[in-house]
Amino acid sequence: MEGGVVLLDFWPSSFTMRVKIALAEKGIKYECKHEDLFNKSPLLLEMNPVHKKIPVLIHNGKPISESLIIVQYIDEVWNHKSPLLPSDPYQRSQALFWGDYLDKKMYSCGKRIWVGKEDQEEAKEELMKILKTMEGELGDKLYFGGDSIGYVDVALVPFTSWFYTFETCGNFSIEADCPKLIAWAKRCKESESVCKALPDPLEIYGFMLQLKKRLGLN
Repeated sequence: MEGGVVLLDFWPSSFTMRVKIALAEKGIKYECKHEDLFNKSPLLLEMNPVHKKIPVLIHNGKPISESLIIVQYIDEVWNHKSPLLPSDPYQRSQALFWGDYLDKKMYSCGKRIWVGKEDQEEAKEELMKILKTMEGELGDKLYFGGDSIGYVDVALVPFTSWFYTFETCGNFSIEADCPKLIAWAKRCKESESVCKALPDPLEIYGFMLQLKKRLGLN
């Protein structure tokens, strides 16, 4: 079942980090092909002709796109290890809900902060509202799924590698208002699957500076 697993990757992307964590959690070996999003490869355009975006997981020649759909696919195909999604239908629906919530909120909000236009303050308030909501959902649990890393943890923790960039660009502290969430992030990073998938926050910040320069946003 493991044969022919390829990930089309872009290292600063929180979305590809999700897939790397899920693959690592399942112990799946794969080939990583790095993409230049300013010069997309023919393979990416062929494998994801609709959105033309990463990540794409290619399993035995067949492409799967959209990070949380990929995570769900990985969980179902390689079910020999602990599941990322709950088996109980209601609990499963709640995990999928929070993944969808993060997909609709986090990236666009974070981008508005590092771009640093006139709506930055509004974006900062929005981000903190999102994170406080997630902190409330976490409650006193070790992880969103309970005692081990699960689907919602995989969906959210990659964004923490961008927290330093958000805080530096917006001049604010996430930990000051969401200490439980930062403690959760540190717990997640004690796992090898998470630690290896998340780049150094300073590298992310350097990437962001180069990207702004390339886009003429300085």
